[in-house]
Amino acid sequence: MASGTTAPPPPASLPRIVAASLIGTTIEWYDFFLYGSAAALVFNKLFFPDSDPLVGTLLSFLTYAVGFAARPLGALVFGHYGDRLGRKRLLVLSLLMMGGATFAIGLLPTHATVGTAAPVLLTTLRLIQGFALGGEWGGAVLLVSEHGDARRRGFWASWPQTGAPAGQLLATGVLSLLTAVLSDGAFGSWGWRIPFLLSGVLVLVGLWIRLSVDESPVFQQALAQAEARKAAVRAAGAAEGAEKLPLVSVLRHHWRDVLVAMGARMAENISYYVITAFILVYATSSAGVSKQTALNAVLIASAVHFAVIPAWGALSDRIGRRPVYLLGAAGVGLWMFPFFRLIDTGGFGSLVIAVTVGLVLHGAMYAPQAAFFSEMFATRMRYSGASIGAQFASVAAGAPAPLIATALLSDYDSGTPVALYVIAAAVLTLIAVGAAKETRHRDLAAVEPEDSTAEASAPTADARHA
Repeated sequence: MASGTTAPPPPASLPRIVAASLIGTTIEWYDFFLYGSAAALVFNKLFFPDSDPLVGTLLSFLTYAVGFAARPLGALVFGHYGDRLGRKRLLVLSLLMMGGATFAIGLLPTHATVGTAAPVLLTTLRLIQGFALGGEWGGAVLLVSEHGDARRRGFWASWPQTGAPAGQLLATGVLSLLTAVLSDGAFGSWGWRIPFLLSGVLVLVGLWIRLSVDESPVFQQALAQAEARKAAVRAAGAAEGAEKLPLVSVLRHHWRDVLVAMGARMAENISYYVITAFILVYATSSAGVSKQTALNAVLIASAVHFAVIPAWGALSDRIGRRPVYLLGAAGVGLWMFPFFRLIDTGGFGSLVIAVTVGLVLHGAMYAPQAAFFSEMFATRMRYSGASIGAQFASVAAGAPAPLIATALLSDYDSGTPVALYVIAAAVLTLIAVGAAKETRHRDLAAVEPEDSTAEASAPTADARHA
């Protein structure tokens, strides 16, 4: 693909588009992370009360992992229609689905009220959350990537990525406030419902903002060119072939890129959920830290994480996506042993340092990821390609991460096996990104992959001989 020539949008529109993507992703991640924090803190008692406390936590994290299992399906469905109908419509739908499921969790009866139906209902709503999030990420980062200019694409595309720490910050902040002002009994009885019900208000705000933005001009251009090619074929008298599904095109032209994206996600996804979700289990059960202290540490670290992501994105515009990503993967792997040793001290300052440094290094992977994955795929299959690469990896990475980490802690009563688990993921990511090509100069306006441009533009045999 040629170097970036995509015309930037008017100056006033890009910040609005970034804000719409950021607010939407913040709400979606708030919903998703809220479940993870609640799974570690109260769901084991409310929905699996007959189990041993650690076993109950494992079962709670299992329902947490179910949300990841639904994300690939969301990626396939939203990617398919996002590549055919546009980014904006699907982003509105994902926001409504996620917010509705989260609000409904706040109304759920517990095991004490309806018995085994409670965890079944909880799991169903978690599946809807995962399905919606599987389609959200690709559309949000593409809407910004395809509006912005190539020179600062890494910076602008990193802003939707800050929705993850912003959502974590919001979810942890609300939970931290509630646990501070409510007794354990009140929080376990009714207080845990408040942050889930709050999602209904947040969705209305996000929906209003997201409906105000325009569709991606790069997608509109690609759609117009595709229609022009179809019209030319019809005018030549050729039989118009059925348009290939975006998934088929992705697997035909971009299968290597899908594998690279999946490998790149391993260390990023696993380390994040170990650092932010599993820590609530480890710090409270092994290091003797209170829930409030652990939540406050994650809260502070998430604020720093939010601040450094755009800086890492801007750096990827200067030196490339791969160097920044490789730095983050190597850094996370090297940090894991100090991470657990600091937590084991039980001091609040040590806990804050452990989580903050971990998330800063994670940001070096997460920030360039949006532009990196967007630049790998051609326009009419970009939503599908980026979403499939990102979300299929989450099934093997983020989904089982808290579950595996909790099981390792249960078996070995030590953070060392968990550290080795994250280090293994870092090695996989270093191999995948090391084998990838640098993408920062690619033009997102390219409609077809390089090896199929001629095929797409050439008339059929029947047309040539008509």
